[in-house]
Amino acid sequence: MNAIENNPLIETPNLAVEAMPFPQPTSRAPQLGAFDCLSLHWPEYLMEASLLGAFMVSACVFGALYEFPRSPVHQAIMSSFLRRVLMGMSMGMTAVAIIYSPWGKQSGAHINPSVTLTFLRLGKIRGWDAVFYIASQFACAVSGVALVALLLGKAVSDPAVRYVVTTPGPNGPWIALLAEFVIATILMSAVLYCSNHHRFARYTGLVAGLLVATYITLEAPFSGMSMNPARTFGSALPPMIWDGLWVYLTAPPLGMLFAAELYLWQRGRQSVKCCKLHHDNNKRCIFCGANGGFAS
Repeated sequence: MNAIENNPLIETPNLAVEAMPFPQPTSRAPQLGAFDCLSLHWPEYLMEASLLGAFMVSACVFGALYEFPRSPVHQAIMSSFLRRVLMGMSMGMTAVAIIYSPWGKQSGAHINPSVTLTFLRLGKIRGWDAVFYIASQFACAVSGVALVALLLGKAVSDPAVRYVVTTPGPNGPWIALLAEFVIATILMSAVLYCSNHHRFARYTGLVAGLLVATYITLEAPFSGMSMNPARTFGSALPPMIWDGLWVYLTAPPLGMLFAAELYLWQRGRQSVKCCKLHHDNNKRCIFCGANGGFAS
């Protein structure tokens, strides 16, 4: 007989138990290329573009209303500070209306390349979606200002209004750079903490609008209050005013990316739910797949 069969201390290995298990396949959303993203997500790109265009139209119209010398409102309110308060309230309410609008609920209402880049860093938006979002934002920032210039003419091109262009204040570009960095950091921190907290998520748009209103009132004398490279570029192009453009192309994204790093350090990547400013709604989400959307 075989020696192994005569020795009860020797056992043949149980391959079913001791074999190393193979990793189980996991389901992942398909990686989409540029054409796939464009064909699937073009409605969100158009919404995002239109929302920033609407923001720029609002900024130009209210800028002309409060600062054009022949405007009845300008003539009635002599205090520049009070007019800035009214401008802040007007643009803050505009931001709130955009974020809670049906299109804002679907696109996420970034209306700012700095916001989109930050969520790209956080891994909450595809690379090609980010590219098309940013291209849409710049395109319609320019289009919104051009539309108001066509309709209002002198009222928005007057030196007192200057297409509501943002340029560094009298303290110079470095103070403007610091100011833009600080306000961008605070805004993105507020958005991340509010939108990812179950009790406060619904108020994210209100907090963002309140900060916009506060910044225009108090910070605008230092940098013009941009926080948005596309917003600055859209206003600068018609009059070709490029003073301190580098400030607005660098400080806002750097400030918001810094806020994201602070958030990741404190809370971790897993705590970031989505890149919509208002997520709990019945609109599809192309970022996390909610309501028939396409998960990233």
